[in-house]
Amino acid sequence: MTSARTRPVILDRDGTVVIDRAYLDDPAGLCFLPGAAEGLRALSHNGHLLIVITNQSGVGRGRFTFERMQEINDRFIEMAAAAGARIDAVYACPHDPASECDCRKPKTKLALDAARHFGFDPANAIVVGDKSTDVELGKRLQATTMLISANGRATDEEWVKPDYIVRDLLEASAIVDRLAQGTASS
Repeated sequence: MTSARTRPVILDRDGTVVIDRAYLDDPAGLCFLPGAAEGLRALSHNGHLLIVITNQSGVGRGRFTFERMQEINDRFIEMAAAAGARIDAVYACPHDPASECDCRKPKTKLALDAARHFGFDPANAIVVGDKSTDVELGKRLQATTMLISANGRATDEEWVKPDYIVRDLLEASAIVDRLAQGTASS
């Protein structure tokens, strides 16, 4: 169970924590976005549960294998650890969007699986991402939502209304801590 002083944080990977390289198929291509390593470190240091939920349709589209996706996620966890952060779990949807699976964001299956596994109320989570599907996932969970954006819009150009718009994960981490302490306002 997470304590009242921490909040579970559900993070998107590409475009939120690392540079979105569109169908990244090589672990060497992972590179933190500005403020991301520092944000992960702050969140981890302050005891927040860090769950990454990522759509990886490159597997379903035949651009790379499931095993390669696992290698990339393993490298991502190693990078976070080297930056002083702990990623508690990575959940990935490997399906092509046409499959209409239950695990592709904004559907909630992976987030609900994480909540059951780690014992938290999804509505107590904070969902951070750069796309409309990330914000919609958070809304469906009744969670607090944060959009990482330089211009106030989602990277997929879809209209969204998150609870917070932040420039990077470091700014998001400060708001997460204020929310956990009960001192943040929208």
